[in-house]
Amino acid sequence: MSAEPSRMPGDAAGLRTDARRNRDRIIEVARELFAGRGLDVPMATIARRAGVGVATLYRRFPTKDSLVIEVFADQFAACAAVVDEGLADPDPWRGFCAAVERLCAMQIADRGFSAAFLAAYPDVIDVDATRERALRGATALADRAKAAGRLRADFAPDDLLLLLTANSGIAGGSAELARAASRRLVAYLLNSFRADHADPAVPLPPPAPLSVHDVW
Repeated sequence: MSAEPSRMPGDAAGLRTDARRNRDRIIEVARELFAGRGLDVPMATIARRAGVGVATLYRRFPTKDSLVIEVFADQFAACAAVVDEGLADPDPWRGFCAAVERLCAMQIADRGFSAAFLAAYPDVIDVDATRERALRGATALADRAKAAGRLRADFAPDDLLLLLTANSGIAGGSAELARAASRRLVAYLLNSFRADHADPAVPLPPPAPLSVHDVW
């Protein structure tokens, strides 16, 4: 399948206020429906749930493909922005924790949408480049937190992938239960990542060589 998004997420700022509001509402609703019910949700259902007419939806997104692609592009850009915002935080530990918490929450909300998208549209968006940029940013987040003396010195970039792998296993239950379990898991793990909780007398096993492709 091949299609181009009608407008990439960064272009939404150029829309009129009412058009931008409609666009954002459509994207939000479509993301929720695609995550909960798969990519076969009818356009009429999305329009009705978003509170817009079907004609308005098709003016903004002429095809179902264009809507699916923009929902994914918007979500993927938001994930990368989370890391950038963490790096911009003047408090390295707060920035690190906020980025981890938000990434895990987004992973839980995804509920398989990204996997379904990449299976149906494997060549539409350069996913690998964005993944690698996000991983470099996450490594920089960890380095800043270590330099500030807040993140344990033996934390490795693969440990973030380990956390995301563990978090992804929670997503199979109900949405509400998955969100609650994820928040608890992330809180536990972030607490264990603190430098003052590391015991040099009990070294950790070596990091597992995980791939970013395996977790998102």
